[in-house]
Amino acid sequence: MLVIGLGRFGAAVAEQLVSMGREVLAVERSPELVQNFADRVTHAVAADATNIEALRQLGASDFSSAVVGVGTSIESSVLTTVNLVDLGVEHIWAKAITPAHGKILSRIGATNVIYPEADAGVRTAHLVGGRMVDFIEFEDDFAIVKMQPPKETQGFTLAQSRVREKYGVTVLGVKSPGEEFAYAQADTLITPRDMLIVSGHVDLIERFAGRP
Repeated sequence: MLVIGLGRFGAAVAEQLVSMGREVLAVERSPELVQNFADRVTHAVAADATNIEALRQLGASDFSSAVVGVGTSIESSVLTTVNLVDLGVEHIWAKAITPAHGKILSRIGATNVIYPEADAGVRTAHLVGGRMVDFIEFEDDFAIVKMQPPKETQGFTLAQSRVREKYGVTVLGVKSPGEEFAYAQADTLITPRDMLIVSGHVDLIERFAGRP
């Protein structure tokens, strides 16, 4: 995997990929950052990714996937992405600062545009002050969340608590401490220590998660 830019976003992606057993070539303009990450990724190289010849010499065209984590300069982000497209990199994940920036990245060939700050803000807003522990939103206001069970479900089976009937959301599974994840059944008993995996419309999930 090719990762360009070792700021907070790019560095986090690169380190996570390495922890997953992937080989990572990290390209960063700052020699200081390259030195800092030399022993944390497979290969770290100081180079200017806005220069297509520099990328070509590094073998960027041999990669099928790349992450553009450049965020401080929209111009650098766009030029880097264009270079990767021209080199034939098939899958390009590019970080965007603004919606306009993201639109440009999509139009020039980025296959996936990521808004880490905005996405983190939305996710945090859903998690603050409620029972939700994790939140993933899809299109059409559909979401899947990990949450603590409301008191009215504790000590009852899903059939008894009638979650779907009362709240319009679906409990997909239950994770009990020390036990493997289990897909939810009508006779699944919910305890105060369990974690629920719930899907449904965002507004309905918010209502369910807001129960005491």
